[in-house]
Amino acid sequence: MSAEQRAVLERWARRPKTAQALALRARIVLRCAQGFSNGAVAAQLGVHAATVGKWRRRFVAEGLDGLLDEPRPGAPRQISDEQVEEVIRRTLEETPREATHWSTRSMAAATGLSQSAVSRIWRAFALQPHRIETFNLSADPLFVDKVRDVVGLYLDPPERALVLCVDEKSQIQALDRSRPTLPILPGTPARRAHDYLRHGTTSLFAALDIASGRVTHQLYRRHRAVEFRKFLDLLDQTVPTTLAVHLILDNYATHKTPAIRRWLSRHPRFVLHFTPKSSSWLNLVERWFAELTTKKLQRGTHPSVEALEADITTWAAHWNANPRPYIWTKTADQILTNLARYCKRISDSGH
Repeated sequence: MSAEQRAVLERWARRPKTAQALALRARIVLRCAQGFSNGAVAAQLGVHAATVGKWRRRFVAEGLDGLLDEPRPGAPRQISDEQVEEVIRRTLEETPREATHWSTRSMAAATGLSQSAVSRIWRAFALQPHRIETFNLSADPLFVDKVRDVVGLYLDPPERALVLCVDEKSQIQALDRSRPTLPILPGTPARRAHDYLRHGTTSLFAALDIASGRVTHQLYRRHRAVEFRKFLDLLDQTVPTTLAVHLILDNYATHKTPAIRRWLSRHPRFVLHFTPKSSSWLNLVERWFAELTTKKLQRGTHPSVEALEADITTWAAHWNANPRPYIWTKTADQILTNLARYCKRISDSGH
């Protein structure tokens, strides 16, 4: 065994997860090279002595190549590289005349392959013509400055200050189903009627403390600057007077009315930080709203607004009993670099 062969075998033998069959063969040959008999190596590695003899002979006859798997028997390949390339090229560069995107049937008809062959090619290259996702780029002229301002608060909050993410989830509907929901059964999901009854709406105002994860909330039947000022009064009462208060919020009109500006002038410890337009992903309280929606509102039924508000209040109290802060990890530079890369990608797409 040469030094080069030994180095390769030792590298193969150290593989923690992948290709364990090859790693075992390497360990067999290395033990044999130390002078152990087939029986001794088999006992040490927990394999049959015939297995040790097989790989010992293969290594002596063919070297490292002898430890690799031989080509398995089977039917010859029927789809050429040119056919695979044509499917990929058509998927990426063309659309069928009778539709906006390819299906396995239309691609199979266009290329002369079977549906299953087209499906296998698409899966191999992670192509999904039936799917489409949306994106939204902010046109805010102060986008960069606002991103640095908000992310800076997340990553390096000021001392002796409280950073709160504030937003409103307006027009939450109290919906009740026209028929009782049928419970889940083995092999059958829960079922509910497709139609529903509306019983009014409420608006949820919430402030998420980025340090502790606790949420201060209030429910109002309307969504105006008047209600927002009342919510600011609530925050002013609950936050200790020794702390400054930094609010991260969006550009909704109720946040910038003359009444709100007058309130802020009378409460100088409150500082507002606005996210860029069309950039709600920068406000962490939106993540809390998403959990409220998926865990309580989406499948809930409420015969009245009062029942809806009681459900929201109970869920918020349950959250605050064991709050979990959302940890922001991306720096402003990383966000802006990724966004610049994405803008270049869509600019170069040819559309």
